Amino acid sequence: MPILDWRENLEFDGRGTLWVAHIMKHRVEGYAPDGTLRTSFPVNGPGGIRRGPDGMMYVNYGVNPLTSALSGGGGIMRFDPAAARPEPEKFVDGVSGINGLAMDADGNFYLSRELATGVVKIRPDGTKDEAWTRAADVFGTNGLEIVGDQLYSSVITDAASPVVRIPLKNPAGHTRVTELSPNPLDIKLLDDLTSFDGDLVVASFRDGELIRVDPDTGSSCVLVSGLRMPSSVRVPRGFGDDDARRELFVVEASGRIVKVTV
Repeated sequence: MPILDWRENLEFDGRGTLWVAHIMKHRVEGYAPDGTLRTSFPVNGPGGIRRGPDGMMYVNYGVNPLTSALSGGGGIMRFDPAAARPEPEKFVDGVSGINGLAMDADGNFYLSRELATGVVKIRPDGTKDEAWTRAADVFGTNGLEIVGDQLYSSVITDAASPVVRIPLKNPAGHTRVTELSPNPLDIKLLDDLTSFDGDLVVASFRDGELIRVDPDTGSSCVLVSGLRMPSSVRVPRGFGDDDARRELFVVEASGRIVKVTV
């Protein structure tokens, strides 16, 4: 059932499992390349999920606003994707209003906030980098993706539907790569985004589209249409025969997990 079956985010562990954050059922699910459910375990309101440079999986919790207040806010949990029965452990807590997640090569965490200013940076030891967060003063960020030394973010609350570039070493120097809604009445509700074949691919939750964006020029085109409230898009990694140059995986608020061949 739409909304009640909302799958919010996904990530590949590089070892043959696709991990999906099911925000409404408060579970993280692990799928095999043939689509069968390998494992699942409880996480309160899971959102952004990413593989760390250490091979562990990290997932935001407390993202569902209906339950995060009851559980004392949100944070990050981690689990071992290679375990027969993964057991998530709390890694960071006390961070409310979060959604998307990215990690850099040094193990720093970046968390988006749809209703606040500043992308939250958390160091590998779990402490907050307050100065970096203040400098990354973009309001309403959602999807996050790191390419090289740049953090790209979609902005869900801005009527212009922008994609923003935030230099990791100079967060105050953030700039707009593109604005995908020239007409403010046509806000796309941009959700998660991923790096794909040198470009960015961002999900338009409202329009059911995947939009391809050239990060150098800001030019864009609709890559895929006809999706049902897509919330996240990722490139397959170590997942059966799926080709990272030709395929994308999408989760939707409809509950579907969709494979797209480009």
